[in-house]
Amino acid sequence: MPLAYNPTATPVAPADGFVQSVKRVLMQARDWLDARGKPAWIIAMILGFVAAWPVGLAILGYMIWSKRMFGNCTRRHAGTGRAHRVESTGNAAFDAYRDETLKRLEDEHGAFVDFLQKLREARDKAEFDQFMEERRQG
Repeated sequence: MPLAYNPTATPVAPADGFVQSVKRVLMQARDWLDARGKPAWIIAMILGFVAAWPVGLAILGYMIWSKRMFGNCTRRHAGTGRAHRVESTGNAAFDAYRDETLKRLEDEHGAFVDFLQKLREARDKAEFDQFMEERRQG
């Protein structure tokens, strides 16, 4: 029986889970290096060149592209892993408002990401239940 085209089907690559886990590991490594500052990035780059020159070159390229090479000062919010510039505007009231707004936006982003994950799980469960029902009938 030939496969029929289903325009409502969501294409899912088999490696999506792997890609997501690699992204998560790379973001954790980036956050770990950011917490230790520019010297940690430089050491990672040197070790990358020693281990395999393309790795060191990739780290150097990332450092230049993300402006970590030139002392971009960022501050991480506790527990979120997100960063924003520390540069003060000179107005303490505005700086406090900015920090509060950024924290609120990060919290909303986290809630939205959680919502999307639950939505995906519900869709996957519905598709699986439909598959099982078709299998029982077929």
